[in-house]
Parts: sequence; structure tokens; C-alpha cells
Amino acid sequence: MTESLSDWLALREAADTAARSADVLSAVVATLPARRPLGVLDLGTGTGSNVRYLASRLPRPQDWLVADRDPQLLDELAHRVDAAVTTRATNLGQLTDDLFTGRDLVTASALLDLVSGPWLTSLAQHCRRAGAAALFVLSYNGESRCTPAEPEDEFVRKLMNRHQRQNDKGFGRAAGPDATDLAERAFRDAGYVVTLATSNWVLDASTGALQRPLVEGWAEAAIQMAPGERSTIDAWLQRRLRYIADNCSHIVVGHDDLGAWISS
Repeated sequence: MTESLSDWLALREAADTAARSADVLSAVVATLPARRPLGVLDLGTGTGSNVRYLASRLPRPQDWLVADRDPQLLDELAHRVDAAVTTRATNLGQLTDDLFTGRDLVTASALLDLVSGPWLTSLAQHCRRAGAAALFVLSYNGESRCTPAEPEDEFVRKLMNRHQRQNDKGFGRAAGPDATDLAERAFRDAGYVVTLATSNWVLDASTGALQRPLVEGWAEAAIQMAPGERSTIDAWLQRRLRYIADNCSHIVVGHDDLGAWISS
């Protein structure tokens, strides 16, 4: 499982980098304090793609604390980032103040759609007590579009979104496509100014290596929600895979970036 997750994170990193909102990042950076080193907390860090992206774009020097429940992913991260990083293998299902103490910025990539509404409320409160700004990027927002289109595209999308909302990765029932709205409300309620922007994946025909596991994952989730429709979903998947193999598949996957800082 760890190996397959590491492979998936590597596959998606280029698409993530291309999709991120420069405007949201710039707005957050403009609010960061002048003291150095900059204390940064990365939640659910995986193999460190968020660190690799942000380290060259945040004020230097930096002091990173990166947290993930998988120590093997953290071991891989330690060899792949060029920044001062302290790793912590921990279950993030219950947040604790010691993670946030001394942090000027709390960030995560592709995490918020996996957590619950109460967890997001807790996150905003922990950030507020630490006086930290927030940057949460690439949260899935429930939207997708495939070209060439197939009649079952919308059916599969809705089933996949239902599956996301019933998922529990140890954070409570996942917010799924509602994550950005819930996070925005939680941070505004905690006294933050919030800025949002879309950060959609735009996958062209050259991204078949990423598109294949993406649509296979959609089909698997859809079948779990509607096992009686397996033959229909399998037929849809085979057509989508054929488009990918023929280098004519284009897919847009909706994501949102959220930045937040404490109102002065």
C-alpha cells in the first residue's frame, strides 16, 4: 500500500504543480511575519511534494515540521527535499497544540477533502491559537469533465462524489467535495480573512500515466456505491481507457486552493 501510494503521489506531482494558484500563495506570503526562520507545518505531507513546491517560494530561512501517519513515506521525504525538515510520524485524526506551537504557516496539499467537517473546525481553531496563517491547496471540489464525453460520465462522477462523502481515513466522515466550503466557514468563524481560487488539473493526452489510475479509481469507487451497475461502469471504464491509449483523452478535475490569515 505504501509503495502504491508513493507511486500515485509521484504521478500526480507535475499536475499539482501546474494547477496551484499563484495568487492565493502570494496573498498568504504577503501576510507572513518578518521574523526568521519561518516556522511551517505541513500536514499529511506524504513524500513532501508540498515542501518541494513551497520551499523556494516562501521567505528563507525556513523551519519545517512535516507530519504524516506513514513513517515510510516520511523516510522517503527526507531524501527528496532541500529544506530544514523535522519529520513526525503521527496520527492526525486528533490534532494537538504542540504540532502548531511556533508555526507561522500551516499548510497541506490534497488533504482537506479527506477530512471531516469537525476536523476542519478543529484545524482552524488550532491555527488561530498559534497565530498561524493557512494555505491549503488542491482540495477536490466534486467537478470533473472528460473529453471525448460519454453518456455515463455524470453518473460515475456523482457516484464517486457519494463515495468520497462516505469515506473515513481516520478523520471522521470525509467532507469530500464540500471541504472547501466547510474550511472557508471554519476559518472565517475563527477570525480569518479567506481567499479562494480554483486549481484544476487540466490533463491533456500526454498524461496517460496519470489518467489511467485516475479513471480506474473513479470506476472502483462508483462500483462500491452501485454494485448492481458494475457492467455499465466497467463498459464506461473500458471506453475511457481506450481514449487514453489512443492519446485523445482530456480530463479536467476540479480543485480549490484556500489561503487564510488573521484579520488585523
